[in-house]
Amino acid sequence: MATRAPRGGLFGRVKPLDAILATAEKKSLHRSLGALQLTLFGVGAIIGTGIFVLTSVGAQKAGPGTLISFIIAGAVCVVAALCYAEISSMIPVAGSAYTYSYTAQGEFLAWTVGWALLLEYAVGASAVSVGWSNYFIDTVMERSWGIDFPDWLSSGPVVLGGKAGGLLNLPALAIALVVTGLLVIGTSESAKVNAILVAIKVTALTVFCALTLPVVQAANFEPFAPAGMFGGFGSGVGVVGAAATMFFAYVGFDAVSTAAEETKNPQRNVPIGLIGSLAICTVFYMLVTAGAVGAIGGQPVMGANGAPLPAGEALSLQCATPQYVDALVCSREPLAHVLHTIGYGTIGNMLGYAAFIALPSVILILLFGQTRIFFVMARDGLLPEALSRVHPKWKTPHVVTIITGLIVAVAAAFFPVGALADVANAGTLYAFLMVAIAVWQLRRTEPNRKRAFRVPALPLVALLTIGGCLFLFFNLPLEAMLVLPLWTIIGFGIYFLYGRRHSHLGRGLVEVHEGEAHDLAPHVPGINDPDHRH
Repeated sequence: MATRAPRGGLFGRVKPLDAILATAEKKSLHRSLGALQLTLFGVGAIIGTGIFVLTSVGAQKAGPGTLISFIIAGAVCVVAALCYAEISSMIPVAGSAYTYSYTAQGEFLAWTVGWALLLEYAVGASAVSVGWSNYFIDTVMERSWGIDFPDWLSSGPVVLGGKAGGLLNLPALAIALVVTGLLVIGTSESAKVNAILVAIKVTALTVFCALTLPVVQAANFEPFAPAGMFGGFGSGVGVVGAAATMFFAYVGFDAVSTAAEETKNPQRNVPIGLIGSLAICTVFYMLVTAGAVGAIGGQPVMGANGAPLPAGEALSLQCATPQYVDALVCSREPLAHVLHTIGYGTIGNMLGYAAFIALPSVILILLFGQTRIFFVMARDGLLPEALSRVHPKWKTPHVVTIITGLIVAVAAAFFPVGALADVANAGTLYAFLMVAIAVWQLRRTEPNRKRAFRVPALPLVALLTIGGCLFLFFNLPLEAMLVLPLWTIIGFGIYFLYGRRHSHLGRGLVEVHEGEAHDLAPHVPGINDPDHRH
């Protein structure tokens, strides 16, 4: 029976947890992933563009202080991971922060979270596609094969590093479409490919550390923070400004929770996948950053005002001069560049090939997470039902996967990696903040619900997560901060024009287990409300 929106106003639609779990069980995805696969999924999503490409971007913002930037960003992710571990083991369904907010904060705020996650995953996948393109062009095409790849097909219209702006980034466009095709084929097959790619990435970074750490020179860390700790509101520079950007290097562990509905024994395996993947990646980031900066230096290119130059034409021109042509901050494939500089050219090429081969796994995981958010929002009626169709043969949400892949490919073709990373971070930080609030709320509203993992000192951890997310958000470049509210306004329009009217919860279409229907129905807003309108 269809009803108008339940009483309680804009924030009145709170979906009961039992209804969320029942809906997922009735129209579910195939459960095929274990703890090891989830951990590899997390490592595959986390280790990627952040360390293979953005190392030079971070060094341009903070110099050697990038090492501290990674620690700051990682610390925020640790407390956020604890919140994710509890709530994902309690609500083991697809949808990640969107689903969690639906049962804790209501439909409207859940929509804003889901809409922000779409921004995070789609823009993030585009950024990684651009990072892959950098290694493909610089290491594979030009350095190894001696082919001078046309500038107009190697980057979008925006100037990036030492390359002039072009028409579009053709390799980035192509890899996004290839990965989309792989995801359409099936989750299990994708996970097997991802496991191989993760092994390649871990091996490559291990070799990098073994070669660079022995030649680290203390002098390369001076001055340690040439732009200071804080670059100023909206500047995006300094150690903290770099932390806001390098946060992208950790984004991906939350993608593990989006796979909860396709996980065997999710109450146990999801927390293992979340915390395990984050711990592995944190160790690598600290060692790789120290090796890169310590081996060849990592001082930024400064402008006339004494501040690091932002990405753009001025930086591109400076990077083309003899003084900076070999600088870490001017390289589009920094780790391979470091090895070439210290005399390991062949191994540097091999590392470039490793990034070229392995970075698609990051695109795969981010696209995986994005399509699952779309899938669940459509399943709830907030987006057209056609998006929640599951392919009869491959058991994957093929419609939304294809649509998402096309959007990601177009964004990758026209925008630079640094700008894309900052925009993705804005959406991610909002989602993390809302998860911390949801965990706290559910401890109060669902105190007896089974939790395979409980956050110790939850009030402190939740407050640290909320504060850390706000801290990093307000240290992003101003343009990246502005994207989130503008994107949210667009989302408001879609919600009020379509989602709110078609919402299953608002229409009283809530799935429950037959044995629970009698007990649950009185608590579902708008279903048994004697004053609701038809």
